[in-house]
Amino acid sequence: MFYYLSNLLPRLLYPSGLAVVLLVLALLSRNRPRRMTVLIILAVAVIWLGGNNLVAMTLVRTLEWRHSPLTVDHDARVDAIVVLGGGLRAQSPPRPFHEVGEAGDRVIYAAYLYRKGVAPTIVVSGALSPVQSQIGSSEAAAMADMLVFLGVPRNRILLEEASRNTYENAIESSKVLAEEGLSQVLLVTSAMHMPRAYAVFRHQELQVTPAPTDYMLTYTDWAYYTRPDPATQLLNLLPRAEYMALTEKVMREMIGIVVYRLRGWL
Repeated sequence: MFYYLSNLLPRLLYPSGLAVVLLVLALLSRNRPRRMTVLIILAVAVIWLGGNNLVAMTLVRTLEWRHSPLTVDHDARVDAIVVLGGGLRAQSPPRPFHEVGEAGDRVIYAAYLYRKGVAPTIVVSGALSPVQSQIGSSEAAAMADMLVFLGVPRNRILLEEASRNTYENAIESSKVLAEEGLSQVLLVTSAMHMPRAYAVFRHQELQVTPAPTDYMLTYTDWAYYTRPDPATQLLNLLPRAEYMALTEKVMREMIGIVVYRLRGWL
């Protein structure tokens, strides 16, 4: 039930969902023109702000730049690399093989770190999603297949296939690590997701070093789109669906952080 509620309720607060709610309320207020007008104006404002590039980038920046990128040091070693799920689409017809999604950099970066000799073991964390339950392949299994394709020996990969969210990622991964006597880990996940994931993993008896990847905003992007150029700023002001999607992605993380704090998981 928590899985479904945690995915359903936030959608009512996202710009797209909130705008729909406001417009439905406006339709129900046809007999009260003033209220209807206010609701329509609010819906337009939500769409405009949610799809604004400056708003989206500012929100992304607050999360992604909280942890610095990892500097690979050949003299620094950890026991294992822990990779969180969410980056692959498991093989299911007509897909001939697992496909890399937007956050697929997690798996690619983990393979890169392994091949750099940072750790001798990779733990892949992720259970069956409701959709994947129809095909019987967990996220962890799909990531393991992709890591092998990228050159990581299968016997150096440990699977954690019980977790369905970030909190469970930390709990179940710590169990797998404890069974192997491992405690020093690099945590690999998307930069936007890292603040919540790192805080949860720190609650376990692990020495965690963040290794963020899958950055949506670079220093160059920020410098370019915030420059005082009228043409650039005009384009920033015009809403776009991709900016709204980015805003909603950040909001999902921020809501997740609030919920996790309320539940005492951070």
